[in-house]
Amino acid sequence: MSVVPPETIYDEIIDFLVSAPTPEQIIAFKPPEKLQARLSALLEQNRQHGLSTEEQAELDEFLRMNRFMSRLKLRARQKIGDV
Repeated sequence: MSVVPPETIYDEIIDFLVSAPTPEQIIAFKPPEKLQARLSALLEQNRQHGLSTEEQAELDEFLRMNRFMSRLKLRARQKIGDV
């Protein structure tokens, strides 16, 4: 069985969580530079010209996953007593 590299932020987070990260690894998690660059490009395009339906859906997914990871990081900090 071959492993397909993640292509979306959702896939990246799923792969990360399947690796059973420690609370410290959760807190330190950052998406790969390629995905961070894509998010920046979508935000800039949205400000300047607007987005296609597909691009808006992609941006919405980034934002949902960002909220999810923010909450997960908060819980991880609480677990290790860092809050």
